[in-house]
Amino acid sequence: MKVVLFCGGYGMRMRSGTADDVPKPMAMVGPRPLIWHVMRYYAHFGHTEFILCLGYGAHHIKNFFLNYEETTSNDFVLRGGRTELLSTDISDWTITFAQTGVESPIGERLRRVRHHLDGDEMFLANYADVLTDAPLSEMIDRFAGRDAGASMMVVPPQSSFHCVELGEDGLVGGITAVSELPLWENGGYFVLRQEVFDHIPENGDLVADGCAQLAKRGRLVAHQHRGFWKPTDTVKERAALDAAYARGDRPWAVWERDAAAVGTA
Repeated sequence: MKVVLFCGGYGMRMRSGTADDVPKPMAMVGPRPLIWHVMRYYAHFGHTEFILCLGYGAHHIKNFFLNYEETTSNDFVLRGGRTELLSTDISDWTITFAQTGVESPIGERLRRVRHHLDGDEMFLANYADVLTDAPLSEMIDRFAGRDAGASMMVVPPQSSFHCVELGEDGLVGGITAVSELPLWENGGYFVLRQEVFDHIPENGDLVADGCAQLAKRGRLVAHQHRGFWKPTDTVKERAALDAAYARGDRPWAVWERDAAAVGTA
């Protein structure tokens, strides 16, 4: 199944104040950028056809893959001055690089790569900046068995803030952590059918237009995930993931977990 990755936004909340133009999906977590971790996740479940919706800082993403160095994340043998890889990351990947505009909203980016989907009934989509250990195959299978136009992974609120209940006299009636409220937020992992294009206008948005219209028609389903899920909207969040990677705490790397399980079986 093809995977559409939205990786052309400015990522302003990730900016460090420097005058660079590195897009957010190219922010580093360990020795590889975010987009690599997301793609590696999909590839682990057998989905290795990627369509990259490029925009801001597109050359950084192109150069990364055009000059990809397998030895960074794979064991190898150096013999007689020649490198012999013991494993590879991307040798079986197919990556389409599509320029979808610097200012385009996500829905418009999706519209502009529709022809690359070859009319596939179902496809996957992702913001390319959120890491998770969600069971992707289960998410797809559940959606495939439903009569719906889209599936959105939803997660509990991640905010550390508290909601305050106020009475008319200004007295506080209660304080509740946002994470404890009966709410769910968009997790950024989508399984879509071609039907979604019927509800995304020119320069429209995937969620505010496409998913919202499907929801009104009873055509949007949610996959609730309470496991690991971490966004990288800010420098602090990206740094926390980088630190977790360094200490070996990387639950999103399901390919490492399953490889370790096979090795100990």
